[in-house]
Amino acid sequence: MRSHYCGQLNETLVDQTVTLCGWVHRRRDHGGVIFLDMRDRDGIAQVVVDPDTAEAFANADSARNEYVLRIVGRVRLRPEGTQNAKMPTGLIEVLASEVEVLNSAVTPPFQLDEHGKVGEEVRLKHRYIDLRRPEMVDKLRLRSRITHSVRAFLEGQGFLDIETPVLTRATPEGARDYLVPSRTHPGSFFALPQSPQLFKQLLMVSGFDRYYQIAKCFRDEDLRADRQPEFTQIDLEASFVTEDDIMAITESMVRQLFQDVLDVELPVFPRMSWDEAMSRYGSDKPDLRIPLMLTDVDDLMKQVDFKVFSGPANAEDGRVAALKVPNGAGLSRKEIDEYTRFVGIYGAKGLAWIKVNDRSKGLEGLQSPIVKFMENVVEELLDRIGAEDGDLVFFGADNARIVNEALGALRVKLGEDLNLYTRDWAPLWVVDFPMFEDDGSARMQALHHPFTAPACDVETLKADPVAALSRAYDMVLNGTELGGGSIRIHDRGMQSAVLEVLGIGEEEAREKFGFLLDALQYGAPPHGGLAFGLDRLVMLMTGARSIREVIAFPKTQSAACLMTDAPSEVDAEQLKELNIRLRQKAKAETAGE
Repeated sequence: MRSHYCGQLNETLVDQTVTLCGWVHRRRDHGGVIFLDMRDRDGIAQVVVDPDTAEAFANADSARNEYVLRIVGRVRLRPEGTQNAKMPTGLIEVLASEVEVLNSAVTPPFQLDEHGKVGEEVRLKHRYIDLRRPEMVDKLRLRSRITHSVRAFLEGQGFLDIETPVLTRATPEGARDYLVPSRTHPGSFFALPQSPQLFKQLLMVSGFDRYYQIAKCFRDEDLRADRQPEFTQIDLEASFVTEDDIMAITESMVRQLFQDVLDVELPVFPRMSWDEAMSRYGSDKPDLRIPLMLTDVDDLMKQVDFKVFSGPANAEDGRVAALKVPNGAGLSRKEIDEYTRFVGIYGAKGLAWIKVNDRSKGLEGLQSPIVKFMENVVEELLDRIGAEDGDLVFFGADNARIVNEALGALRVKLGEDLNLYTRDWAPLWVVDFPMFEDDGSARMQALHHPFTAPACDVETLKADPVAALSRAYDMVLNGTELGGGSIRIHDRGMQSAVLEVLGIGEEEAREKFGFLLDALQYGAPPHGGLAFGLDRLVMLMTGARSIREVIAFPKTQSAACLMTDAPSEVDAEQLKELNIRLRQKAKAETAGE
């Protein structure tokens, strides 16, 4: 029905007749001449309708915003003084000879050129309208270019695109599963996959050597800006590789992707150990664009007459750290109080601080409610931190987890508030993760997942599991974890040892993933892989604030779809077929009896 997309028109088509199909983005009546801004997925073109073409003019006169039209007309240059350099099609316009109304439209719930004033709930409720906005079209178009670039790169590297099941069984991967009741097996449930992890490992056992998939994954977890109950992974796995091989392949893929899509040349990714990341940045996904770092001062605080500092400094799991803000002494007390409330979100009981006004005056040149408690160490403290006149120093003192989370988040917030960014893109590999973590539960937890290979032998692992490092690696970009992966356990004995450390007995292991344990006995090759969060990658590359902005039909923070009203109740007959009886209804029926 069309010869060109609206956004394809340019001055090379002058005097040619074109046919456009699309929506009325804006209609203007200027002294008997009607101007229509026609919009489709490629852009906007200006159409001029003169009264000389009576039928076309009448149809254009009846058209309103979001009407669907078909336009036939001649491309011409816009008159001098009316050209719009801000539009890709701003040098030309189409003089219409035919205007056909393909469909009318009621007034939309919001104007597409005024979306900034519209709440997200309204936009998600009418997502099919929201997706017409050029900004949203650009984001989804770029997403498509990203997936195309990824596929081309991986297939060029010998990876095969292989699908894995969506209906599977529950496996321990760190979040709650979405369950699907089985009609044919009463009382039993499928689980939607949190990732293709076990199946891609089985593909390696099967000899497929290099696998990839752009896969849907499902996790029933608390949501935030970079989480959704269903999300998309760029998933890959390879055999006969080391962690260096996987990192080299995926780093090359991302660098090529940025070159193809954004014309950006990323630097070679530096590597940083997990210990260093936590010590210097309080986070295992540090944003290296922000030139602020934490400094350990535990040893200086062990003997000070200030229990807020000396207590954690002497505790086995405690930490006292300082965060210097260059030229931060100008922050007001009100702003400091706001930052104190901010770190409280992460469990911090307060936020101590020192303003360095004039170091040459000794203690008199410092402004702080805590200096009097540590007069004997203050000079050494400021020297270690590298504090100079005009700087502000914040302190965190508590158990290490709280200090890391609070000061790590504060560091990022200060970077945003004070615009401290030193570059546009800061990629990073974080390596040498601990194999296990103690989250306060009855047994140890795998920091990544139970199939990650440790960087030691079985005897060393069993002797001191807390000290064991894993062969895991995370790719970080601008403070966001883009992807995580590891070399997997391919030896049945090592897998049993890891499960033993995790407190998973033979019976429980066989019940949850016996099929994987069986497969490892049949000549499993050394293998490893990595999974990227596609939604997060697109969010970063488009400059969006949330992954909801780069998913066509996302869920809200409460995991609901406002457009379809999902999740929803189902009728009693469906529940009966699935052998499910709702507790609330069952209670009501019992009460009625």
